[in-house]
Amino acid sequence: MTNLTFYEFFAGGGLARIGLGSLWTCLFANDIDEKKAEVYRRNFSGAPEMVVEDIRHITPAMLPGRATLAWASFPCQDLSLAGKGGGLRAERSGTFWSFWNLITALNREGRSIPIIAIENVVGLLTSNNGHDFQELITVITAEGYRLGAMVVDAVHFVPQSRPRLFIIAVKEHVPIPDELTTCTPHSIWHPIPVVRAYRRLSPSMREGWIWWNLPVPDHARPRLQDVIDPEPIGVSWHSREETLRLLSLMSPVNIAKVRHAQATGRLHIGTVYKRTRTQNGVKRQRAEVRFDGISGCLRTPAGGSSRQTILVVEGDDIRSRLLSVREAARLMGLPDSYWLPERYNDGYHVMGDAVVAPVVSWLETHILRPLAAGLVESAESDQYAGKRNHTLCLI
Repeated sequence: MTNLTFYEFFAGGGLARIGLGSLWTCLFANDIDEKKAEVYRRNFSGAPEMVVEDIRHITPAMLPGRATLAWASFPCQDLSLAGKGGGLRAERSGTFWSFWNLITALNREGRSIPIIAIENVVGLLTSNNGHDFQELITVITAEGYRLGAMVVDAVHFVPQSRPRLFIIAVKEHVPIPDELTTCTPHSIWHPIPVVRAYRRLSPSMREGWIWWNLPVPDHARPRLQDVIDPEPIGVSWHSREETLRLLSLMSPVNIAKVRHAQATGRLHIGTVYKRTRTQNGVKRQRAEVRFDGISGCLRTPAGGSSRQTILVVEGDDIRSRLLSVREAARLMGLPDSYWLPERYNDGYHVMGDAVVAPVVSWLETHILRPLAAGLVESAESDQYAGKRNHTLCLI
């Protein structure tokens, strides 16, 4: 298949590009962070198409050619439960509007992008009592797009719990193969928050809604123990005192998990996050551990509490340390050949802000590529019909 091109906005380290795969050619990439852009360039042969600039300063003239797809993983800070709840009009998440202004400007120029993929946190569905999601859907449909939203948890592909919202929109003229849609929501991809958000839409917007028919993967995902290095590079094991302090922050329920793992005598690898919990009106730091073979959701390193810790338990031996950047990259579905910066926080920031590559691959295989193929076939059919009609006119 040829002519599969895309623009990558809020590109970060290019994990969406990796997920889309070699059939797709990136015409333009943008990020505001020079450190992320360096990672992008290192992993894509210099990437001259990468432009480091605030998206508010990007103009349609800077976007070359005509793309089949626009991918946008815009900032989530004002929409996530961990954020300040500023919503879609706040400073960070409000950059969606600069992205959308570019899309509408391209439409006016006759360079409309037939397929748009938007990724963000699930909190977008309920932010500002659901009004942010409704506003976003309203402006997209007003530009002549049909769309649908899905929640895809990366746990189906990698040993990391990372649910994210994906909105895939297609221009009204784009043919959609019947097998890509379903008449009813799927419980895995369209959980209750998606259905509720859909029901809050106006009747006219619901008419243009698509329940995307994404298959459920049946392959085995990597195990957490396959991701974790016995002796990692870039991080050190904690001292005994540091590990004891970590254990002291655990509630009785979490300590019981550790004691149970010890009692088996086998090797157990768990992941720990420090969180602030309120009990009896008092806030205190707690360490919460899980031994279910799944990592917690990676986040950017805004303070030590948001960096994930590894806890290794084998009988009486308990060790702890930070998750390494390479391990974080594996949890994002990246191969070890992916270049990472030496500085811990720089690499961890790129991973914590990114989209899981195998999730993008699944969407590409089962929705984006079939849509693009149908678009190419439709164009070729129209071109043939035009030639045929022209010949008939000559006769």
